[in-house]
Amino acid sequence: MTDTPYPAPDFSLADEEGKSHSLKDYAGSWLVLYFYPKDDTPGCTTQACSLRDARDDLTALGAQVVGVSKDDASSHEKFKAKHTLNFTLLSDPDAKVIDAYGAWGKKMFGKEGILRKTFIIDPNGQVQKVFGRANPIGHGEAVVEALKKLQNN
Repeated sequence: MTDTPYPAPDFSLADEEGKSHSLKDYAGSWLVLYFYPKDDTPGCTTQACSLRDARDDLTALGAQVVGVSKDDASSHEKFKAKHTLNFTLLSDPDAKVIDAYGAWGKKMFGKEGILRKTFIIDPNGQVQKVFGRANPIGHGEAVVEALKKLQNN
């Protein structure tokens, strides 16, 4: 685990509409970048809806929310529509960005996969906070509180 702050790994991934997003697109604003295992599974849905519900507070703090999984654009599109998600979802089919952020590893029962991790990245592209193994319940509120603390320091 790297001590914060440290430079956020760059990325270039497509969203549910095929539009490319990279770290530099978010320069000048705070970014909540979260990695999750799979669209429309119970824990991932709980986490996504928690971030959806906290989005107004995050926007008021100058932050944008972006989710990343290995799911394809079609899956992301359905997931967003079904749960009225109000933020961008990116596809990382080769898990290159997931790996670069350290969000790939051993899970329960020794299987490997995407770890539920959230990164708060400042306007200068520095990772300021990492939620390792983020709890899906109340995650949005936890991110809002952490962002407030970071901005007040």
